[in-house]
Amino acid sequence: MNKPLKTIPKFANETEERAFWEQQDSTEYLDWDTAQRVVLPNLKPSTKTISLRLPQHLLDSIKAAANSRDVPYQSLIKVWLQEKLHSQ
Repeated sequence: MNKPLKTIPKFANETEERAFWEQQDSTEYLDWDTAQRVVLPNLKPSTKTISLRLPQHLLDSIKAAANSRDVPYQSLIKVWLQEKLHSQ
């Protein structure tokens, strides 16, 4: 027998909501057995700008590799970093 679910309170802001969910068990408020997967096609991952100092010859080699693949060199660096992370 399923017990009744608690009502989710109204929150003034995201910080208040985050604090609430850090302390609560969501199964008391939501029936996860009936949950449906949501697709958010327009959601883009946030990015952070960094400064990376590279020797000129290394940067030139990266740019040449990117040019031969017809992709921006910064995109190629991101792909290589991602591949290296997943290979470990």
